[in-house]
Amino acid sequence: MRRPLIAVLTAAVLCSPLATLTAHADEVRSRMIRFGYGLNENSNQGRAAKLFAEEVAKASAGKLKMRTFAAASLGSDDQMQSALIGGAQEMMVGSTATLVGITKEMAVWDTPFLFTREQQADAVLDGPVGRQVMDKLEEKGLVGLVYWENGFRNMTNNVRPITKLEDFSGIKLRVMQNPVFLDTFKQMGANAVPLPFSELFTALETKAVDGQENPYNTILSSKFYEVQKYLTVTNHVYSPWIVTASKRWWDGLSQTEQKILLDAAKTARDFERQDTRAEASKALALLKDSGMQVNEISADEVQRMREQAKPAIQKVIDTVGQPLFDQVQAELAKTSN
Repeated sequence: MRRPLIAVLTAAVLCSPLATLTAHADEVRSRMIRFGYGLNENSNQGRAAKLFAEEVAKASAGKLKMRTFAAASLGSDDQMQSALIGGAQEMMVGSTATLVGITKEMAVWDTPFLFTREQQADAVLDGPVGRQVMDKLEEKGLVGLVYWENGFRNMTNNVRPITKLEDFSGIKLRVMQNPVFLDTFKQMGANAVPLPFSELFTALETKAVDGQENPYNTILSSKFYEVQKYLTVTNHVYSPWIVTASKRWWDGLSQTEQKILLDAAKTARDFERQDTRAEASKALALLKDSGMQVNEISADEVQRMREQAKPAIQKVIDTVGQPLFDQVQAELAKTSN
């Protein structure tokens, strides 16, 4: 008996590589995803990671199970980035600053005094130039999903209140393992020391370093107020976090699985930014209540610091290229209109 033509054609289509690809593109399989981050579970980073995992589970009907690992339990940002590149870990969120050694274009976000308010940062990071920089990661074995917010960074130390540029002189200051941060604070006169975040509290406690710089939220959640006396409001750098995935692992996901993860990362991003900003003013008040001496730097001194940092800014330009730097400046100009 001859098979009807429609049946023959249907069988041929179903058996074709294209049909197989389409089926796989829509498939959501049971997977365990290890998601690492540096701060503790009670931090803004930890709360966003928890929401991220919940959104992924909800959208995948429980098939994608994200297990979150707080407090650098899977390693420092550098170590986790290497694990992602090698395919030994699936996902993480960490600082863009530690990616500069992997993708030089990330250095543009380390430019001192680049942003003056959070809304500027949102517009640039979520816009085309932010995506362009993120996409460079794929050449190095990483996939960037979205930028989260760490926030504007401020100084703490145990030596003296910093009220003017000269007060940086001689302070042994922990900075991230990032050439722009090192150069910026050397220009200011500090003795800049690169150190992983996971080692920072102990270094402050044992006085191996005099101070550090981080957003209010991190200073509070990491309990640096227990081992630091002075806090100076400098807002010298806006610091983004970035959610990344192992490209080896990501490329093996179906399109549906990738979309679930990207959508959940965006939802967590929006929550995390709102949470971080709401917490920042409360954190500053709590740091004052904890006994830290807080002072702000005058606009004139901020301008002096900006001028002093110009060689570091030029090194950013030399690293990322004038065209990219100009693109960022053009996007910033749009935000002031």
